[in-house]
Amino acid sequence: MRWAALALIAALLAILPWVGDDVMIQYGINALLVATLAQAWNIIGGFTGYASFGNSVFYGLGTYGTAIAMVQFGLPFGVGLALGGALGMLCALLLGLPILRLRGHYFAIATLGLSATMAAIVANLDIAGRNIGLILPLTRNDAMFYEASLALLAATTLTVIWLALSRFGMGLIAIREDEDAAAVMGVNTTFYKVVALVLSSFFTAVAGGIHAYWITFIDPASAFDLTLNVRMVIMAVFGGPGTVFGPLIGSFILSSVYDWLASSISTAAALLFGLVIVIAVVFMPRGLIDLGAGLRRVGWRYLLQNIRLHRI
Repeated sequence: MRWAALALIAALLAILPWVGDDVMIQYGINALLVATLAQAWNIIGGFTGYASFGNSVFYGLGTYGTAIAMVQFGLPFGVGLALGGALGMLCALLLGLPILRLRGHYFAIATLGLSATMAAIVANLDIAGRNIGLILPLTRNDAMFYEASLALLAATTLTVIWLALSRFGMGLIAIREDEDAAAVMGVNTTFYKVVALVLSSFFTAVAGGIHAYWITFIDPASAFDLTLNVRMVIMAVFGGPGTVFGPLIGSFILSSVYDWLASSISTAAALLFGLVIVIAVVFMPRGLIDLGAGLRRVGWRYLLQNIRLHRI
């Protein structure tokens, strides 16, 4: 029944370009890409337990990899997208080996400075347009971008489903719960963590490439925007990190509310994510998915338990 409902939702989303107006399609592209970013972060942050603030680096590399391939070398969009994804994976592989030896807040701090560093490097490269950025070829085919975004989200979600059901995914969960114990039980923690980071980087980089061609202009500040990484984290945590559908639910809800507030009261939109953090920590520290399960199990007492446990 669950899989039938999921297939129905996917089918309804797939036909949106043929039944919706331009505004709805453009909102759909943005929502699907943000959901992909949250789901990609879920691989390293939710399943593995490593709170990465470096995913914005992979997003920026995918953005610039695609743009450089198309603008400087005249390659097709598909080739540029593949090169952007490969560039993100290569960066994750090279950086993952040393950085993933850190844990907890040390890992978070180490990844926090990567975006600013990479933005400064790109801003001094002639091939990347320096601070001016790059203008990609203009195309008016929102239906193509929508379908590409939907296919990418489906691929990311299927990967997360595989993680939730596979032995490899159980190894990641073991690392999240107790990395030392997982190592004692025979889990190659370094290999597992690096693979998780590479998977996360690939989907994040491809999302950046799609967005770059869609908006047709990129610069270092927007490509390596750290606030985008914060949105990934908040949306995944709000929905339920380490679950299959939690990041999707969180991203779609928060994207809708954020866009509505941004169009009416821009200040309220900026304050939204701070409020979400407080609500998530106090009322549902494990996300909406866990909140629903707790309410079904013990009723409203679950909220009181969370408030007592996480009181400020």
